[in-house]
Amino acid sequence: MAGFSKSDERFREYALNAPPMGALLSTCGPLALYQALNQIFKILDALMAAHISSNAVSAVSCLSQITLMITALGSGLAVGGCIKISEAYGRGDHELMRKQVASVYAMAGVVSALVAATLIPFAEPFLRLLQTPEELIETGAGYFRIEILTLVITFFNTVYIAIERSRGRAKRILALNLMVIGVKLGLSAFFVYGVQGGLPLIAAASLAGQAVLFACALFSMGRDQGAFRFSPKNISWRREITLPILNLSYPVAAEKMLFAAGKVIVNSMSGVYDALTVGALGISNNIGGLTTSWHMGFQDGAAPLISQNRGAGRYRRTLQIYFRLLAVDVAIGAAGILIVSNALPWLAEVFAQSKSNFDAGFRDQIVAIHRWEMLGYMTLGINSATLALLLGYGKTKWTMLLNVSRVFVFRVPVLWCLQRFTDMGPEAVGVTMMVSNVCTGLAAIGAAIPLIRQILRLCREEEAGQSAGTPEG
Repeated sequence: MAGFSKSDERFREYALNAPPMGALLSTCGPLALYQALNQIFKILDALMAAHISSNAVSAVSCLSQITLMITALGSGLAVGGCIKISEAYGRGDHELMRKQVASVYAMAGVVSALVAATLIPFAEPFLRLLQTPEELIETGAGYFRIEILTLVITFFNTVYIAIERSRGRAKRILALNLMVIGVKLGLSAFFVYGVQGGLPLIAAASLAGQAVLFACALFSMGRDQGAFRFSPKNISWRREITLPILNLSYPVAAEKMLFAAGKVIVNSMSGVYDALTVGALGISNNIGGLTTSWHMGFQDGAAPLISQNRGAGRYRRTLQIYFRLLAVDVAIGAAGILIVSNALPWLAEVFAQSKSNFDAGFRDQIVAIHRWEMLGYMTLGINSATLALLLGYGKTKWTMLLNVSRVFVFRVPVLWCLQRFTDMGPEAVGVTMMVSNVCTGLAAIGAAIPLIRQILRLCREEEAGQSAGTPEG
C-alpha cells in the first residue's frame, strides 16, 4: 500500500528541519492572511446587514454567536483529528494515518446528520431557549434556519481544511477560502444592493459559498494520493482509532461551545441597555477581529507544526517555534492597537450608516465599547501562541479551561458586577471585554510555564539518551 506522496514527504522534512522562523512564517502566513481576509469579509457582511437596518445587524451579531456555539462540534472534531494525524505524520506512520483520515471524515458525517435532524425543525424554540430577544428572533429566524443548513456542510469542510492544514497546504487553503469568500461576497452584494433582499438571502449566499468548497473537497478527496487519500474501506470504528481522536476533540468542542454560549449570555446581559448595544458589541468584536484574526491564522498553522515535531521527538524545536510565535503575535497585537486607535471613529461611523439614516447613538456605542476592548490585543496574542503550544502537545483540557475561564470567570461575573454596582451604562461592556482579554493573557502565561518545564525535562532526557548512546573515542 502507498505511503506518503512526494509532496507530503517534502513538507514533512521541511517541517522537521527548516529554520523555525522560516517554517513558522511559510506555514502560517497564508493561513493568517486568509483569517484576516475572512474577517474583512465578516465586516463587509455586517455592513450589508447594517444597510438593511440597525436591527438587522444586531440580529446577525446575536445569532452569529449561537451558530458559533453549534459549529464547535465540528471544530472540536477537526482539531482532535488534526492533532492525531499530525503526530502520526511526524512519526511517519502512514498506515495509522490512512485510518485516522477516513475515520475523521466519517465522524464528521455523523455529527452533520445529527445537527440537521435536531435543529432545522426546531429553530425558533431553540432560539427562545437561549433567551434571544424576541425582536431579533422575528428579524432573524429565517436567516438562522439557513445558517443551520450551512453549518451541516461546514462541519465536513472544517475537517477537510484541518487535514489539508496538517499536511502544510496553506496556499491551497488560502485559494479555496478566497473562492468561498468571493462567491459569498458577490452573492451577498447582489442580494442586498441589487434586489434589496433581507437577511435570509445573506444566509443563502453563505450556503452557496460553503457548497462550492464542499464540492471541491469531494473532488480532491477522490483524486488524492498516498496516506491522505480517503477510502471508505479505511474507515475504522475501533477504539484504538476513534478514542484518541474523541478524547482530544471533546474538550475542544466543549470549550468552543461554552465560550460561544458565554458570549450569548453576554449578549443577553448587554440587551439590558437596548438591542443596539448587542449590535455595537458584535461590531466591536468584528473590529477587534481585524487584529486577532492574524493571531488565529498563526495558531491554526503552528499547532500542527508543533504536533509534527513532537511526534518526531523534536521537543526543543517545539519550544523554538513557540517563542518565535509568541514574539510574532505580540508584535501583531501592538500594531493592531496603533492602527485601530486611529481608525476607530471612522470604522464606527461606517457601521452606523444604514440605507435609511445615520445612527449617531449606534456609532458612539461602538466607539465607547471598542476603545476599551482593543487594550487586550497584545495579551490575546500571548493567549493565542500558548493555545498553539497546548494544542500541539494534545493538552486540549488545558485549552478548555483557559477559554471557559475567559468568559465565565473573567467576563460574565465582571459584567454582572459592573451592571449591579456602577452606573457606567453600555461602556461597561467594553470594560468587561478589556478585563477578560487581559486576564486571559495572564492566565495563559501561567498555563505555559509548567508545560515549558515539562518539555525542557523531555529535552534533557532525550539529550542524555543520545549522549549515553554515543560511543567513546
